Amino acid sequence: MLPVARWMMRGMPQAAAGAAVASLVPWLFWLGAAIAGLVTLRRGLAPALPVITAAAVPAGWWWTRGDIIPLACILLVTLMAVVLRSRMRWSEALIVGALAGAAMIQLGLFLPPGGVGPLLEQLRQGSPEFASMLEELSRQGVESEPLAELLIAGITGLIVMLAAVACLALARSWQAGLYNPGGFREEFHALRLTPRELLVLMAMLIVGALLVLPGVGLMLWVAPLVAGIALVHGVIGLKGMNGLWLVAFYVLLITTWPMILIVLLAALIDAFVDIRGRLGRSD
Repeated sequence: MLPVARWMMRGMPQAAAGAAVASLVPWLFWLGAAIAGLVTLRRGLAPALPVITAAAVPAGWWWTRGDIIPLACILLVTLMAVVLRSRMRWSEALIVGALAGAAMIQLGLFLPPGGVGPLLEQLRQGSPEFASMLEELSRQGVESEPLAELLIAGITGLIVMLAAVACLALARSWQAGLYNPGGFREEFHALRLTPRELLVLMAMLIVGALLVLPGVGLMLWVAPLVAGIALVHGVIGLKGMNGLWLVAFYVLLITTWPMILIVLLAALIDAFVDIRGRLGRSD
């Protein structure tokens, strides 16, 4: 897709047109978000506003049709691109993006337009097992509607955040391919949380728990997860291991919860130990 990015960067009209068309076509919003992220990374927020607007307008139209995911993804990618461009730290961009995603969850932006009541009623009528589960929750004093709202908003927010991170990575890889070949690989392999950033995350989680803001707890683990994935990439790159190791890693990551926990734990340890730095010195 690098030739597409090269054509987009020839001028603002091409980038704006590409972002608008991609955001308008169903299931291509990620491409519009990546184009907006690329222009923001390369030229800054103010020069990229026409492209961001061109991507946001069709995405806003989809919002009026009941789908906020394209617009939310574009906004998160743009925000993280601004932070990454100014601070040159993936970890800070991920933390800021996670906080923005948490705010979207708390504001209820990811809930269905008519609320979850009609959806619960439809599921209750279509599935006796689901209806009995709701009755059991009601007997235990658990209100089904707030729980369903949290689950729907939380899962949707996580999907949007992960999609935004992937779009930002695509935009960064385009930027490196066009202007700094090999730079993205080096940058991603070096991604790690610092002890200070980890402490900030822990403080935010505690504040979110005290203020009963579940969106904060749902979103802030994305930064350690991405840092753990970068750690695996970095170790495999340092050791010159076969690419099949990455394939096996992603298969396990997608299909098993224990692998996700292992990756998170590895990222936490790496924040204090710097595993890649120690491996590099030993080599």
